[in-house]
Amino acid sequence: MEHEVYVAMAAVEDSHWWFRGRRAIMRGAIDRLGLEPGAEIVELGCGTGGNLPHLARYGRVWAMEPDPWARKVAAGRGCATVLEGSLPDAMPFGARRFDLAVMTDVLEHIGPDREALAAVRSLLKPGGRVVITVPAMPTLWSSHDEAHHHHRRYRAADLRAILQEAGFEPPYLTHFNFILLPPIAIARIAERAFGRLRGSAATHLMARQPALFNELLARVFSAERHIVMRVALPIGVSILAVAGAPATSQAPADRS
Repeated sequence: MEHEVYVAMAAVEDSHWWFRGRRAIMRGAIDRLGLEPGAEIVELGCGTGGNLPHLARYGRVWAMEPDPWARKVAAGRGCATVLEGSLPDAMPFGARRFDLAVMTDVLEHIGPDREALAAVRSLLKPGGRVVITVPAMPTLWSSHDEAHHHHRRYRAADLRAILQEAGFEPPYLTHFNFILLPPIAIARIAERAFGRLRGSAATHLMARQPALFNELLARVFSAERHIVMRVALPIGVSILAVAGAPATSQAPADRS
């Protein structure tokens, strides 16, 4: 991502409604996994570290981030071991294996996504799990995706296929951020119809909101945590996937 996107993220991710809602969805998924106390957890592509304090509630946390400025901010939170690295070929964990890997809006930044997921699976203990969020609905592609250097937005069927090709057991997939889909879709369509937003996409899309409006949006978005792990939603701005590594060692499927 552009440096200005990291700076904007660091300024708002603890309070902005979108980050708060996504964290609520993430925590709702993790709560249902029944992790043992002291679980070993890794966040891959942790950015400026907004998830790390929340993940630390579940166990000991490591994290990986390629951007040096973001990595320093994340490490400064003091609740995880934050290392330099990137997927799929530059992971810094050696022989360490994890009970849970977390990737929140990371996979879309990686060109070889199937290879990245195979690398993630190799980091997990037998029976370990991964929790992933990605942007959904290619029709919503906009300057937001370009500013964040996304390669793609996902269809659920495509994400399911590459998870299984990478060696994961059949995943649970659901869309989320469906309540706010109509206004978001209208905004993206209007942008395409009338031209790009002036100025930085990061500035517009992560701008501070009036406190009451921000709180309302956060509560509306966060409320979906009560739904998405019980009912797989067919539409939404994002997709949540929860997948498990096989209980015994297994090589990823060969695509050739």
